[in-house]
Amino acid sequence: MRQRRERCRLGELRPSQLMHTFGVGAVVDLPEISALVMGLDDWKPAPHGEIVEERLLAAVREVLGSQVERLYAPPHMPDLGDLPVSPLDPEALIGVPVAPFPRWLRCPYCDVLAPLNAGFFQLKTDPYRPDRTRYVHANCRKPGQPPAAVPARFLTACRRGHLDDFPWVHYVHRGDSCEAPALRLREQGASGDPDDIWVICESCKKTRPLADALGDRAAEALPSCRGRRPHLRDFETAPCTERVETIALGASNSWFSLTLNAFSIPRAVDPLGGQVERHWAVLEKVTSREVLAAFRAIGQLPAFAAYSDDAIWTAIEAKRAGSAAEEQSRNRDLKAPEWEVLSQPQQAPDSPDFRLREVPVPEPFGDRIERVVLVERLREVQSLLGFTRLVSPGDFGEQAEVPPEQRVPLSRHAPRWAPAAEVRGEGIFLQFSEEAVREWESRVGGHDLAFRAAHELWRSQRHLDPHVGYPGLRLCLLHSLSHALMRQFALESGYSAAGIRERIYSRAPVEEGGPMAGILLYTAAPDSEGTLGGLVRLGETRTLGRQLLLALEQLRVCTSDPLCAEHRPVEEGVTLHGAACHACLFAPETSCERGNRYLDRSVLIPTLAGDEAAFFTLPGE
Repeated sequence: MRQRRERCRLGELRPSQLMHTFGVGAVVDLPEISALVMGLDDWKPAPHGEIVEERLLAAVREVLGSQVERLYAPPHMPDLGDLPVSPLDPEALIGVPVAPFPRWLRCPYCDVLAPLNAGFFQLKTDPYRPDRTRYVHANCRKPGQPPAAVPARFLTACRRGHLDDFPWVHYVHRGDSCEAPALRLREQGASGDPDDIWVICESCKKTRPLADALGDRAAEALPSCRGRRPHLRDFETAPCTERVETIALGASNSWFSLTLNAFSIPRAVDPLGGQVERHWAVLEKVTSREVLAAFRAIGQLPAFAAYSDDAIWTAIEAKRAGSAAEEQSRNRDLKAPEWEVLSQPQQAPDSPDFRLREVPVPEPFGDRIERVVLVERLREVQSLLGFTRLVSPGDFGEQAEVPPEQRVPLSRHAPRWAPAAEVRGEGIFLQFSEEAVREWESRVGGHDLAFRAAHELWRSQRHLDPHVGYPGLRLCLLHSLSHALMRQFALESGYSAAGIRERIYSRAPVEEGGPMAGILLYTAAPDSEGTLGGLVRLGETRTLGRQLLLALEQLRVCTSDPLCAEHRPVEEGVTLHGAACHACLFAPETSCERGNRYLDRSVLIPTLAGDEAAFFTLPGE
């Protein structure tokens, strides 16, 4: 990443962080400086950074528009192997553009509070130590070296995604004018409590505690939202009617990503078709046999040396026809094609990015689990669509339900491309017996009604249609077992709890496309070789049987019982889970598809509250 205009390197981020933590519009709090990731208008995609995943690209176009042509990885320095890159070379400045934000800084020695354009602060860079890049208060009265300035700790934001510097001048003067404001920010205590932080204007001697900018008093203390979008370097033209809120620098609610992800599922069953899929980024530019011959003549297609031009051209036309048909289809269900392949592993072709191996189901669970498939290799592609502030997309149930006015765009103009990242790894897929699931659904009607009532109340409180979007108790069953296994696998595989993710395939028999009931637990890494197989080894028949028994046995009693076991989803009106808590079923935010909602361990095994909804019967019961 690099600072805009001054063009100095500031630090490093992983591609996955640019999707989920520090993407476009997010503030990155570095050791000595705070920077804002700029919009796509300022990015320069790497020439060879295109990521090909047609299913995901089609879904992205549904959201961002048909003008989106490509998915690109974030710009990164070229891999030169063991050769060092001089910080003075142009290659060292390749990266994600950022700009200083907030624009107000404070001197920790003399408490001066001023914007960058006031002339108090100077940028100091060290090309060999990017982490030492900082602003210093050049005219500070401190003897010796000038002290490093720190970013102002507070910002303002609104629910429509606008972000702005805290209005320090307006705030301390209560909206009145001051001819030459000279501000200082002083902390009178050691706790950092807002009541102990005072804004002082030395020109007119006005003061005000920062506590007035928080809570109920903020509505009177803060001005109206200006509609500022600093990552796009503009202000929204339409007036913003949302109330601004004071947030701390680095607050977790200052940026929430909106992403889509899909697995690379091979379609072709013949070797040539598979090669065409893997090299489609080049082959889609082949518009005729003559162009194909020219590409081969200059050595662009060495992987096709064993095939004739006619065979390759026929495969290209077949691929293009299939892509056009898929593009015309309005069904953007990313999970349906994955379910088709995972539930029929014997028909799935192998590829460098996808390999399946079916193993027998553990003996005690043969009547409940129909199929166990080890995903020895997989490739996941994620794309960033936008972001929200203050309100998490999870509060709306599905990301597609986020109101358009709250989804902040990534660029000033309709984007021609979208940022993406790819990871490779491994996983375990469990397909439930459809007959067993339907029998279980027929006897848990009361449980289903309780979750439906909680679902409707949840959506009503968020001004959404309460009568749509209910996933059914089937998803609660799959989701709960997924979390139980994730926690157990984290103890055995060596991966952290946040390193294992879930993908739930749940669809009722009456829905279009037929029923689905399965879970995929997987882990992935940005390395081209993926992970080391620690998760797949847990899927072998004997090992998986033991893991399932341990995971379910640990759910019998929770350390929060009886409160946890007796919790019902509709009791308090603000939860969407039954017998579940941080001690038994909740998973890290990066691992869960549903934000720890629709969870209930009582649908898996008997608890202190009863056994009428349990799906599994453990040995000895």
